[in-house]
Amino acid sequence: MTTPIKIGVSACLLGEHVRYDGGHTHDHFITNTLGAYFTLLPVCPEVGCGLPVPREAMRLEGDPAAPRLMTRHTRVDKTEQMLEYCSVKIKELEREELCGFIFKKNSPSSGLYRVKVYTNGKMKKAGSGLFAAAVARRFPMMPMEEEGRLNDASNRENFIERIFCYRHWKDFLAERPTVGRLVEFHSGQKLLMMAHSPQVYRQMGVLVAHGGGIPQHELMQNYEELFMKGLAFHATVKKNTNVLQHIMGYFKKQLTNDEKAELLDIISRYRGGFLPLVVPLTLLRHYTNRYDQQYLKGQMYLAPHPAQLMLCNHV
Repeated sequence: MTTPIKIGVSACLLGEHVRYDGGHTHDHFITNTLGAYFTLLPVCPEVGCGLPVPREAMRLEGDPAAPRLMTRHTRVDKTEQMLEYCSVKIKELEREELCGFIFKKNSPSSGLYRVKVYTNGKMKKAGSGLFAAAVARRFPMMPMEEEGRLNDASNRENFIERIFCYRHWKDFLAERPTVGRLVEFHSGQKLLMMAHSPQVYRQMGVLVAHGGGIPQHELMQNYEELFMKGLAFHATVKKNTNVLQHIMGYFKKQLTNDEKAELLDIISRYRGGFLPLVVPLTLLRHYTNRYDQQYLKGQMYLAPHPAQLMLCNHV
């Protein structure tokens, strides 16, 4: 990556005492592990909009599609105060070149999914925090997740991979891209996209093939939408197995019969759930370097994120 990777994070997850009760929910995976690779930008919309610490707890009420932010006991409507802050903060975030955002789950301001909304005395987990919703509207392509969902290995691997890919795409755009260079970029994403969504990859291919007849800004915007849409589909064991077997085909003339048998056995054991993805990937990376396979060296699939994160050790 040519520039630092910056992600927004709910400030309480970084250990800042900004919660309504004066506490925090420090997430050590975010600060200790992700903090080694990302620049973490703390954001607390409740403190940011002028509310004190500690403060009265709040909740969402009314229409889940456009809820009001109300204090629980004194029944003060804080919606406009929060929305005014969101408008200002979004403009600041536009200048930050964020590549991702981790939100605090269940928060009436920062919860991304299934936040409680109270309507006529009934509660439904059907809303989003006002700030999280504003960020999602303004940056629809940017990877976003809640900290609780990062405990799931598949969600964690997918989210972090998307962050690195998003930064890779932004670096590409910063280098004055042409249609020809987009073709090269697209070629390097082939195996990665096959593991996520072959259907979306085919759509991307059609777009690139007709790129010469599309205004460049529109072409790049449409490609970005498809790229990030495709990556949002989780890579599965079945799709990964197909990609691993596809990569193996590049070495059919170099590998001995014993090496082929060993590789097939490892892929089979991965498919059966007895080995993590990192095992066949490591062997294929070894063969890629050993036989100087230039096409594979340019494939994002073989190294989408730092090995030290060990994301492929659990999927």
